[in-house]
Amino acid sequence: MKYLVKVNGKQMEVEIEVMGAGSAVPAAAPVAAAVAAAPAPQAPEAEPVAGVPNLKVECPAPGSVFKIQVSVGQSVAEGEVLVVLEAMKMEIDIVAPRAGTVKQILVSQGTAVNTGDILVVLS
Repeated sequence: MKYLVKVNGKQMEVEIEVMGAGSAVPAAAPVAAAVAAAPAPQAPEAEPVAGVPNLKVECPAPGSVFKIQVSVGQSVAEGEVLVVLEAMKMEIDIVAPRAGTVKQILVSQGTAVNTGDILVVLS
């Protein structure tokens, strides 16, 4: 069976194969890898700071916060790891979509998070 799946705005074709009892379904791994590789969605906050709008870094998949790699007030470069999630027995790095300063950290280690939850606010 073939399905079209949309992950973070990207449409992908997924093929699912029905197997006998006790068999693993190999189609699950590519879907999980697609979620892990997708960049964190972002939504700008209304209040600008020094002419640059704040940026809310959202959770791309349900899971739990494994590590927090930054602290409030820390300057970060684009692509720097902010938070590491544990989802589906995988570690997913949530990176800064642009350079900035960490304004808020809205989660703590061990917190369960859902898709779309705001993890970090950058200014």
